[in-house]
Amino acid sequence: MADWMEQLPQAAKDFLEGRRLDEVECIISDLPGIARGKAVPASKFARQDYFHLPDSIFYQTITGDWGEAAGEDGFIEKDMILRPDMSTATAAPWTGDWTLQVIHDAFDRTGAPVPCSPRNVLKHVCKLYNDQGWKPVVAPEMEFFLVGRNLDPAHDIKPMMGRSGRPAAARQAYSMTAVDEFGPVIDDIYDFAEAQGFEIDGITQEGGAGQLEINLRHGSPVRLADEVFYFKRLIREAALRHDCFATFMAKPIADEPGSAMHIHHSVLDLESGENVFSDAEGNETEAFYHFIAGLQNHMPAALAVIAPYVNSYRRYVKDHAAPINLEWGRDNRTTGIRIPLSSPVARRVENRLAGMDCNPYLGIAASLACGYLGLMEGKRPKAEFKGDAYVGEGDIPRVLGEALDLFEDATSLHEVLGSEFARVYGIVKRSEYEEFLQVISPWEREHLLLNV
Repeated sequence: MADWMEQLPQAAKDFLEGRRLDEVECIISDLPGIARGKAVPASKFARQDYFHLPDSIFYQTITGDWGEAAGEDGFIEKDMILRPDMSTATAAPWTGDWTLQVIHDAFDRTGAPVPCSPRNVLKHVCKLYNDQGWKPVVAPEMEFFLVGRNLDPAHDIKPMMGRSGRPAAARQAYSMTAVDEFGPVIDDIYDFAEAQGFEIDGITQEGGAGQLEINLRHGSPVRLADEVFYFKRLIREAALRHDCFATFMAKPIADEPGSAMHIHHSVLDLESGENVFSDAEGNETEAFYHFIAGLQNHMPAALAVIAPYVNSYRRYVKDHAAPINLEWGRDNRTTGIRIPLSSPVARRVENRLAGMDCNPYLGIAASLACGYLGLMEGKRPKAEFKGDAYVGEGDIPRVLGEALDLFEDATSLHEVLGSEFARVYGIVKRSEYEEFLQVISPWEREHLLLNV
């Protein structure tokens, strides 16, 4: 037990100082990004090197149904071997006892990484970069809404009640007064994040009623995806303490903007540590343009991964702070691909298409995969867009079915993400979409029942 405790990150050691650890949550992300796993007594965790879960957790849809994706062996629910990554051990500070969470990696019985595990998919993409002598760096931005408790899906989602006693209905982007409305929830978010050893770069009020954004410092894609995975749970738990819900739906409220997970990318040379997007004189390099071209050329096919639900496509609305195309521009928030103001050493490319509803491992992996394909293909992007990109027509899929068609045909993208993952993901998402198509909406009942 003592040897195991010595492996803990410093934040976990600080959390447990002077306390007795009761329980360890052994977790792994499924395709939607839900934490699956087991909670075990700390004494048992100290004695185990791994535990088992069936591979069927990667065939499950968001509704709890199953996609027919088991492959040649059939749906026999083979056990995976899940091994802990002790660098991810962190507190679960909202629990009633002293509990740690540890993210696990999935392997098959031969010791090979399970290709459908989202964390393994991202690791695979990062290895492709490393094999070329590159180190990808990302910085995600997390947008979400704090809303009133919604206990009946038939009812519209409403903004939460603010500290002032008024519903959070004002659209006051960047307002500190608006942030203060959610002070008690934000205080718990900060406290939980500190206990877990996470560094928040800032919290701002976004354009929607009750919509907030949290920025994280740049770093390793796998580490940042781990943090977003943890943060989603952390934020939900903080909200529940204050009689509200935190939602990461891409478009939870009809008349409000949607929630994105903007992803900032840069690529470093492994040997020199220099940003490959800038040359010695600080100018933009060919690699910079190739990365942008990769996003433009391959993101339509990857959209089914970074916008994974029917609701995701309700976010892509003109003039609602979400892109409708894959134009690129410098310091232009109307384009799908934005080049932020920065020094040459910090030059980066921002992908503004990913929704906050995506699995962070898969969203980051898909975005990096498109950039990788661009770097390998060596193509130039379209000319930089000047002006308001909402003026033009959209050039991205508008519904999940169309996005899935493009994803299923994207063989080059499958090679980067992994062909077995692509096969399983396509089947599961298609099952989910077909299930949705069986639902009759209130709009159909209102307008078609007596009029057609």
